[in-house]
Amino acid sequence: MPTYRRSVVPSRAGAETLPLVAIVGRPNVGKSTLFNRLTGSRRSIVGDEPGITRDRIYGEFEWAGRHFRLVDTGGIVPDDPELIPVEIFNQARVALKEAQALVLVVDARTELASPDYDLVKMLLRGGKPVFLAVNKVEGEAMALAAENFRTLGIREVYPISAEHGLGIGDLLDAVTAAIPEAAEPAAEAEAEAAGDTGEDESAVHRTHGEFEQHETSVAIIGRPNVGKSTLLNALTGTSRAIVSPIAGTTRDAVDEVVEFEGSTLRFVDTAGIRRKGKTHLMAEKLSVVMARRHLEAADVALLVIDATEGVTASDATIGGYAHESGRSVIIVVNKWDAVTTGRTDGKPPADREIFERQLRSVLKYLSYAPVIFLSALEGTGLGRVLREVKAVAAERRKRVTTGQMNRFLDTIDFQRAPVPMSKRVRIFYMTQAAVAPPTFVLFTDRDVKLHFAFERFLENQIREAFGFKGTPIWFKVKARNAPKEE
Repeated sequence: MPTYRRSVVPSRAGAETLPLVAIVGRPNVGKSTLFNRLTGSRRSIVGDEPGITRDRIYGEFEWAGRHFRLVDTGGIVPDDPELIPVEIFNQARVALKEAQALVLVVDARTELASPDYDLVKMLLRGGKPVFLAVNKVEGEAMALAAENFRTLGIREVYPISAEHGLGIGDLLDAVTAAIPEAAEPAAEAEAEAAGDTGEDESAVHRTHGEFEQHETSVAIIGRPNVGKSTLLNALTGTSRAIVSPIAGTTRDAVDEVVEFEGSTLRFVDTAGIRRKGKTHLMAEKLSVVMARRHLEAADVALLVIDATEGVTASDATIGGYAHESGRSVIIVVNKWDAVTTGRTDGKPPADREIFERQLRSVLKYLSYAPVIFLSALEGTGLGRVLREVKAVAAERRKRVTTGQMNRFLDTIDFQRAPVPMSKRVRIFYMTQAAVAPPTFVLFTDRDVKLHFAFERFLENQIREAFGFKGTPIWFKVKARNAPKEE
């Protein structure tokens, strides 16, 4: 059975034991800007539109020699009856329960209103240290205006500018002093004593595979409203991502870690990717960009397809992003119960073989990707997803020796390759130059790009001999001078 632990970004040994500081506040006061400033990242999407952040976003920061976890929450509006704000509030409440200290962010340029007082009452009831960060304070006039916020009843008031980094040091000094210093995590101390930060190692294993990879990153990708967030919650046994029937609910990438059969799998729920012409709000445009970025940082992509809608051109485009970037791919057909056992439209249940045949026809370039039929809502088929992710990640990092590869070459009848004679090349020998994805260098008699039919033929032969399930295979050609005739 898989086990779960709370996600922290970036991942480091012992990170889950660090004290947690929660950033809370009403919408559009600058919480995400402060989060990005402290973590030194662009993890949270920032913009002028209210309510951009919805899920909990985790990160880390260091101050005065101490390390902390940080969580950015969505804008809290107490007693809002709308679906999304209520779910945002529920996500924020989880963060409040976990945190050791709370930073309430308010906008110095906005008048106080009754929801501000309601929010402060709720925070103070928790009995945890609360610090008031009056944001967007630039200049003496705004600093004086910040004093008006003392009427909220919070003693610790700090005028800051998250965008320009002003006043943040005083705020962090106070937060650090309020949280008792715990012993440094043993795993982290051992790593530092050995002089190992893990950064160089992770950079090397992606290209060369010389080191053991301790964590596999899995990006859940697909069109809006195909069930990506439901799948994340089902796989991790949590309510980590907000789920609603409203397309485009997820904006920031949400991640959670699963320990499964000795492997650490980090699942990242990304925003639904849609065509540029279909995105109007700035937050939506940024969320699509961030989704592409998280995909390119992942090892494995779960391409989620809605069984009730079939395979669309958008699915093919999104799958193309994963294929071209060298990610390993598993195709997940979600909501399968809605077209089989739970079908209510009077039509006969869908046939799995026919559906997969149609899927393979549209996604021809993903012929190497395994297909899983499941229902994230019902929780069926989840075990196979975890097993396939683990297997595909191992195949992605598989290495074939040069000796094995050249013995393999001797067994291939290249005359069977459906390639015009003018496009044929002679391969002297071949070696695997990199993993993740597996990359092979062909030393040939001519410096030409491989004909697509020849490349496909060679790829099929390699897969038949060595596997490489779920991962694309890349080829590079290097010409070698033909041997001189004596």
